[in-house]
Amino acid sequence: MRGKGEGAVYRVPADLKKPLQYWTAVIELPSHGIDPETGKAPRRRKVIRRKNKKALLAELAVQRAALQERGDLPTAGMTTAQWFTYWVESIAATEVRPNTLTGYRAAVTRHIIPTIGRVQLEKLSASHIRRVHEAILAKGLSSTTALLSHRVMSMSLKIAVREGRIGRNPAALTEAPRRAVTALDVLDLPEAVALLRDTLDDPDGIRWATYLLTATRRGEVLGLEAERVGDALDMSWQLQRIPYVHGCGGTCGRRFGGDCPERTIRVPADHEYRNIIDGLYWTRPKSRKGWRIIPNVDPLRSILERHMTAAAPNPHGLVFARPDGRPYDPDRASNEWHQFMIARFGEERSVRLHDLRHTTIDLLYLAGVPEDLIQEIVGHSTRAQSREYRSRGNMERLTGAMKSLSAILADQGLHDRKAS
Repeated sequence: MRGKGEGAVYRVPADLKKPLQYWTAVIELPSHGIDPETGKAPRRRKVIRRKNKKALLAELAVQRAALQERGDLPTAGMTTAQWFTYWVESIAATEVRPNTLTGYRAAVTRHIIPTIGRVQLEKLSASHIRRVHEAILAKGLSSTTALLSHRVMSMSLKIAVREGRIGRNPAALTEAPRRAVTALDVLDLPEAVALLRDTLDDPDGIRWATYLLTATRRGEVLGLEAERVGDALDMSWQLQRIPYVHGCGGTCGRRFGGDCPERTIRVPADHEYRNIIDGLYWTRPKSRKGWRIIPNVDPLRSILERHMTAAAPNPHGLVFARPDGRPYDPDRASNEWHQFMIARFGEERSVRLHDLRHTTIDLLYLAGVPEDLIQEIVGHSTRAQSREYRSRGNMERLTGAMKSLSAILADQGLHDRKAS
């Protein structure tokens, strides 16, 4: 018989007429997130067995105290797949930005779980970590992908150690894959000038010109609002897609959060965002050092003035919107750029939209712009002294830097074009 306050403590077998085998106690544990196959949160329990009831109750008290302190307990039945699913959906999702989480989730679901997901977490070793590296490289993927997966495993298992689920971090016992040296394909000066000439009269091509003349990231141009365009471009917001997750805790039984009738988004508490429409949001850059003010000088100023005068208004106040007034999806924009490059150069070139930043940096160096200003213009500061939100106190030097870039473009025949 169970005593008062003992909870799920029982004798095995329950029939008192039969010889005692052992006493069992069961502690209910927090769920490790939604099972992607069932859409539900599996039940978790820790089972304790002892021959002696007094010893069982003593161990039960110890485990309950540990649960109260840590929030969870290790269980022999936890697999690597269960742990990584729990970590990415319940821990990382509250600590990292949505785009970062997308990368973590891809590493977990595509590489880590398929390779070592069935291994018991407490039995995970350095050889299992290396197995993930080898499986990624065997698929013909890059060592950079293997390195990302290693970092994800290392971060996740560090939390597992901290929570007492495993004794040590096996990823820390394994050398991380070395990042392969890659040669970026970037546009040179003649190619950049030719691109500008060919796109300035194309409403859609003006997007590409804006990237090239500002060294901005993909979402910064797509999310640029007309009210942030003047003597300078305020790049303190960017457009990103934030995936939906279950808002019902998985009780709706649907597999993906986007299908849940109570769908929601999950972002860190300190992450600023504004909804545009559906799953598209304005979000802040990673840090305040990325909140850039870029002087708006010719030829960019005239290009944007002409575009904003001719473009049909859209309900979101965006500088660049699709013909139906909706925002551009970031992935769709990258695909359109890829098709543009194929039409222009054929399959032999692989200049990514993001890599236009490198061309702009090359042009700024060519124009003789000091390195500290290049770092500030492109938001790639590596100086030790961190700085808060960029004020206009340095605008005179920044404007001079951008005018230097304008000058070398003018020398190539790209003179100012005024808005009609």
